[in-house]
Amino acid sequence: MKNFRIGSLALVLTVISGTAAGQAVGIGTTKGGATAQVAAVISKVVSSHAGGLQMRTQVMGGTQKYIPVVNAGDLQFGIANMMQTWMAYTGTGLSEGKKYDNLRLVATMMTFRVGAIVAGNSEIRKISDLKGKRIPFGFQAAPLFQHLMTAYLANGGLGWDDVQKVPQIGLRQHWDALKQGKIDVVSAAVGAAAIKDMNAKIKGGVRYVSFDASPAGRARILKHAPKTYLTLVNPAKPFTGVLEPVYTIAFDYMLWAHKGVPADEVAKVAQAMYENEKELKASSPLWSSHSSQKMAKDQGMPYHPGAEAYYKKVGIWKR
Repeated sequence: MKNFRIGSLALVLTVISGTAAGQAVGIGTTKGGATAQVAAVISKVVSSHAGGLQMRTQVMGGTQKYIPVVNAGDLQFGIANMMQTWMAYTGTGLSEGKKYDNLRLVATMMTFRVGAIVAGNSEIRKISDLKGKRIPFGFQAAPLFQHLMTAYLANGGLGWDDVQKVPQIGLRQHWDALKQGKIDVVSAAVGAAAIKDMNAKIKGGVRYVSFDASPAGRARILKHAPKTYLTLVNPAKPFTGVLEPVYTIAFDYMLWAHKGVPADEVAKVAQAMYENEKELKASSPLWSSHSSQKMAKDQGMPYHPGAEAYYKKVGIWKR
């Protein structure tokens, strides 16, 4: 059996001191943001309900930093959106030229919905209207969003040669740039606090622009944003900027593991999450779309044998 090497002194000490109480495992996460929040909740639920299995978060400088660590077997678990997970498994996009094919899915969790946001008084009414406009470009601190912005343009039949590229480092910077009138569109998740802030500080507020939901429009998105899909969002009080029904890009958030993690440990993790859906959902609005019944969703990528066996046992493995 593969011996997993833990990349954190804190977790090593936990393993040494907690051997009598149960096995300790690590889960890769980021310093802050939604990923950190999701990992913290998983760790808490697993440590409380997985029969002595203790899970500890291992903070690294981004998802792309811990993907290779889990793939190498130096850390047991990690989380990422399905788009980034697929890129890693297939060696494409953010992981171009390097396949991390030792990763195995453990659970499909919540769904994130992101879309194109413009000032309320903007002349941009559909994605194709972005032609000639000032578009955020680069995203060195959040490279996934460079792929998403490319997919946004492609949905409207556009490329980077059709717009004015305005270099941006990260998400917060490009939100600030919209508030300052320096760019014409930004990307943000439905219900995010950042949208409320932009809506309050931009004269006339902000609004989402619907994506082209035709088969051709959807296909153009998938070329740049694999494993995503379009979903219709209707106006609701928590959804600032959704002024009419709009199509947004959606992607599932995934828990995954190295293929060599013992099947019984993975099954315990899956069981703890499956049996404690209410606790997960009560922890944060991030979990509002999570459902135990969808944890085994077919993503076109293999699940860990331990997870697969458990999902077959509880009857949600629909293959």
